[in-house]
Amino acid sequence: MIESFSLNVNGKTRTITTDGESPLLYILRNDFALNGPKFGCGLAQCGACAVLANGIEIRSCVTPISQVGERKIVTAEGLGTVEHPSSLQAAFIVEQAAQCGYCTSGMTIAATALLKQHPKPNHAQIVAGMDGHLCRCGTYLRIASAIERASKGSVHE
Repeated sequence: MIESFSLNVNGKTRTITTDGESPLLYILRNDFALNGPKFGCGLAQCGACAVLANGIEIRSCVTPISQVGERKIVTAEGLGTVEHPSSLQAAFIVEQAAQCGYCTSGMTIAATALLKQHPKPNHAQIVAGMDGHLCRCGTYLRIASAIERASKGSVHE
C-alpha cells in the first residue's frame, strides 16, 4: 500500500511516498541518493547495507520502510565528512583497512555501534561485534586494528 513516510536520516527529516514494504536500502540509495549503504546479498548476511537506527546496527536490505518509524537513521555519510572524518573513519584510513571499499560503509557502521556499546573493546569483543560482516578482500586484521586504534584515541599515530 502506498503511504507517506517521514524519516530522520543523518539528522535531516525527509519524506517519501512509497509502498510500506519497500526496503529501507532502496529508499536510501535510490530516493535519497545516499551511496554509503550497499546492496550486497539482499539477505542480511553480508553487512554491506548496515545503517544505525537509534544507534543500533540494522540491515537496511531487509528492513521495510514501514518498520523504521521515528528511529533516527545514520548512514556512513552521517558519521563524518571527507574534510572531517569520524575518528573511526580516520583510523580506517591510517590502517588502510579498505581495499575495494565495498564493505567499508557497513564495517564502519558496525564498528560505530560496537564502540558505543564497548568503548574499549578487547579483541574478542571486536571479533564478535564484526561477526556477520563480510570483506571479500580479506582486510579483517586491518579492520580490527582500525577499531582498536579508534578505541584508544590514537588515530593519527
